[in-house]
Parts: sequence; C-alpha cells; structure tokens
Amino acid sequence: MMFPRKPKEEWAYVLDFLPVGHPANREKRPIAQVIGVDYFTLLKVAPKPGVKLDVMEKVYIGEGKRDKIASIIGRINVSELTASAYAELEYAIQKIVEENERKFVEFFNTAGPLTTKLHQLELLPGIGKKHMWEIIEERKKKPFESFEDIKKRVTTLPDPKKAIVKRVMEELEGTDEKWFLFVPRKPREF
Repeated sequence: MMFPRKPKEEWAYVLDFLPVGHPANREKRPIAQVIGVDYFTLLKVAPKPGVKLDVMEKVYIGEGKRDKIASIIGRINVSELTASAYAELEYAIQKIVEENERKFVEFFNTAGPLTTKLHQLELLPGIGKKHMWEIIEERKKKPFESFEDIKKRVTTLPDPKKAIVKRVMEELEGTDEKWFLFVPRKPREF
C-alpha cells in the first residue's frame, strides 16, 4: 500500500481516557490514547478543558477546528499503551477495517510482488503460496467486491478481515518487521 509523503490522521478512536493523566508520568493533566483511522497511528492527545472522552469514541484530530481535542501531544508505541488501551486495540483495528472494507478489499485486488520470491498477500497471516495463487486467479476473472465475496470465491482461505486485523497488529507491535502493508514505518507529522 502506498502512503502519501506526509500522511496525517484526520480521525481517531479513543482507546483509553485518563482524566488525571498517565500514572507513569508526573504531569497530571487529562490525556487520551487514540488510534488513527487512516494509518493506524497510535497517539497521545489532550482533550479540551472539561471534555470527557469515551472509549471507542471517534474524534476529529485533523487540521482546523476540533470540537473535543485541544492538541496532539505525540506519537506513542504499543508498549506505551495502558493495559485498558491495549485491550481495546484489536477491537478498534477491526472496527476501522470493517468501516473501510472497500479500501482493504482493494488491497486483495491490487497487491503485488515484493521480491521475486515474496508477494504482499503472503504477508497476511494464514496466506501462503497456494492461497496467493488462488486469490490472483480469482481476481483476474473479476475484482473482489467485499470480504464476503473473497470468502465465497476462495473457499479454503482463512477469514480475510481477520488476516488484515492480525497483520496490522503485527505491524504495530513488530520492531523488526521488514515489510509494512498498512502502517507507515517512519514517524509522521500530525
């Protein structure tokens, strides 16, 4: 998947809201840990004064007037998430994938080789050479239209939505990943 030069998140889901700050930090101001909808960026944000955020609430964090978020404090790693935020992470990724099904189905329609011996599809958990070739042959006949369409036409394939969710988790958690399909590698500007 190709990323813009400086990808920026517009929307995010709240993974955890800490009304008195993070217990590990001395600073005692309200913060939230969120995951971006477009690039799965994990961020620490400061809500506007008096604003209470709910877990799994979708908030605007892009340019211009934000109604609930005062500022983006910075990017965080999976290891910096609270236990509560980490518990919500996979669910939030699944929600993002479901809401953007078209985008992820398009990945199955357009994924290509990374090297002469490795294809992008093979980076998805549960997909080896056999499934990769089945997917390529089916998409030649007609592009896939949904996750359900993929499951119907490639019957031996594990759940494609779950494979995407697992891969995103691997990319967020992996420190030694060589290939990234859905999460940009480099720190970004927000």
